[in-house]
Amino acid sequence: MRISTQTLFESGAAQLGELQSGLVRTQEQIASGRRILTPSDDPVAAARALEVSQSQSLNTQYGVNRQYAKSSLSAVEGTLSSVTTLLQDVKTTVVAAGNGALSDTERGFMATELRGRFEELLGLANSRDPTGNYMFSGFQTTTAPFEETAIVVGTATIASAAYQGDQGQRLMQVDATRQMAVSSPGQTVFQDGDQGIFQTLGALIGQLETPGTAGLTDALATANGNVDLALDNVLTVRASVGSRLQELDALDYAGEDRHVQYSQILSDLQDLDYNEALTRLSQQEITLEAAQRSFVTVSGLSLFNFL
Repeated sequence: MRISTQTLFESGAAQLGELQSGLVRTQEQIASGRRILTPSDDPVAAARALEVSQSQSLNTQYGVNRQYAKSSLSAVEGTLSSVTTLLQDVKTTVVAAGNGALSDTERGFMATELRGRFEELLGLANSRDPTGNYMFSGFQTTTAPFEETAIVVGTATIASAAYQGDQGQRLMQVDATRQMAVSSPGQTVFQDGDQGIFQTLGALIGQLETPGTAGLTDALATANGNVDLALDNVLTVRASVGSRLQELDALDYAGEDRHVQYSQILSDLQDLDYNEALTRLSQQEITLEAAQRSFVTVSGLSLFNFL
């Protein structure tokens, strides 16, 4: 079988092209640090790497969600801590108001103090989270949860506050199988049945502003019991918030471990063995140079001296 000059050149050019492509591919691998440059390099490993990358992206997003949840819950905890201190101060005032030696004027001073506590508590109940949403309005995040009102109890008109939100709890996906509430509706925090802390304070203020001591003892006993209930309610919510914050810390540790595992798997699938690649590159350069010289010699064409 006779081999034509054209066939000889085509065969030689094809061989040199393959060697050159292999050399360029190795150079690209070294430059990128990746073994897999295209899915066709290793379809099975490429598919697995894509799956792991998607899982790692989800894991990263859960981490971002947990930071948002921590921020929201920390804001709730900080507000409830202030509410706890305020209610403890109110309880101290209620006990002090039971002193029979106090005059109407002195009880009036206490009423003024409690009026300030009422306004302070209303401000805390209408607190916003770091993103500007009202913390205690349920799903109605742009609506102030409590609005000051006046209600009639018996023959007296007292200050109170009406709840404007709903009973919703905003949820955040903090892990693959965990949704966590990052808010608490205001009725859960500031009301116990029909008797809310605002109504309790309003009734107490009205009693202290009324001259004389008629009904004072009973009013103080009722107020003291209601403040205790409000404190218990707030502390229960705080315990729940604290538990969720602890869980978020645990989920963070688990998420960090998963991130390390995913990174290791991706490294095993994609990363280049530099020692092997550099050795291969050296061999490919030698092979290509030898093939070029050999082809020049066989073909006798001086044109290949320029390859």
